Amino acid sequence: MYSSIIVAIDVAQLEKAERLAAKAAALVHAGGKITLVNVVEEVPGYLTIDIPTDLMGQARADGQAKLGALRDKLGLDAQIEIRQGAPAHEILAAASVNQADLIMLASHVPDFSNYLIGATADRVVRHAKCSVLVER
Repeated sequence: MYSSIIVAIDVAQLEKAERLAAKAAALVHAGGKITLVNVVEEVPGYLTIDIPTDLMGQARADGQAKLGALRDKLGLDAQIEIRQGAPAHEILAAASVNQADLIMLASHVPDFSNYLIGATADRVVRHAKCSVLVER
């Protein structure tokens, strides 16, 4: 059993997120905490002229709403964090801030350069200072 679990969620894959969050609820000990984390990737500066000015704000609000709905659907007692930046870096930062002893995340379909697991999952596994559970 774990006392602090970070569940990294891609709001584009809510089916996987639901499975991960349910597993987290089964793995956290009584009195432990679950933190649902969504990372909004920053848009490169050269693209900002071609996109709506509040795209990042909309993405953060969308993530907050979807994670809130997921938490309510599963009846979880979980915190929600919406972070902005590089996904692997922000997931690891959330784990550090929350003193997590487990990070849970789903792997995307990998390309040739990350044949076994996706790029974000790969980076998190390599650099985490705690256990990592990768859902396929």
